[in-house]
Amino acid sequence: MSMKDTLNTILQGVDGALAVIIMAYDGIPIEESAAEQSDFDTQLLSVEYATVLKEIKRAVDVIKAGETEEVSIATSQTRVVMRVLNADLFIALIMRREGNFGKGRYLLKIKSYELIQELR
Repeated sequence: MSMKDTLNTILQGVDGALAVIIMAYDGIPIEESAAEQSDFDTQLLSVEYATVLKEIKRAVDVIKAGETEEVSIATSQTRVVMRVLNADLFIALIMRREGNFGKGRYLLKIKSYELIQELR
């Protein structure tokens, strides 16, 4: 399965999903799948959250708490779940606040393993 197909599977499998993006930590999108009804600038959101995720990873390294695996951010309108794929890339699922957060986390975790294998 291609990266695009994997992202589409996640997007279609989560109620309320707006976009799924594989991003580099420098903010460059690698691959993306977005819902047509999305009224958010998912690219901008992902770029800004890439900076946040870098800072969280740095803090985790400083306190020697292990490797960062997943970070989630909830706002009044969205929920974003980010999973680390490797030292250079992460995947972000952006969904509406009322979206199925649990299923989103589950699919990201399962599909992340497939994506990691494709990236090797």
